[in-house]
Amino acid sequence: MNLPRFVSAIGAAVALAACMQHAQSNPPAALDLSLSRPTDSGTYLVQIAPPAPAPKVNQMHSWQIELRSKEGAPVQGAHIEVSGGMPEHGHGFPTEPRVTAQAQPGRYLLEGMKFNMTGWWEIRLKVESPLGQDGVTFNTVLPAKS
Repeated sequence: MNLPRFVSAIGAAVALAACMQHAQSNPPAALDLSLSRPTDSGTYLVQIAPPAPAPKVNQMHSWQIELRSKEGAPVQGAHIEVSGGMPEHGHGFPTEPRVTAQAQPGRYLLEGMKFNMTGWWEIRLKVESPLGQDGVTFNTVLPAKS
């Protein structure tokens, strides 16, 4: 038996096991999974709607965004930047999701979404319109297969 190779193989197996355990970690217990909330500074009210049925691992999908002023009026012509990823894993989305269209006043289409693994994901939106610039973060959890 080649001892250095054996030790190296054991080290690799331990590292892989640690990664697998981390990949299967649970989101924080008090994680806010609401789909509607004000932006960080209260400039906008934002509601997001995932596709139905719920997205699966490695499936491309789109979300709907409803954007309103703090008074409740639909916000038209906003520019919305999208970022996010898995906070526990330190990586972003495997795609470059973006808002592609305004379907009707205050309603926007977020396309190019893809989750490449189960677990906790953040969807961060940076909104800019004549009302100002503000941001909001939504949490979602893609459950492990049952």
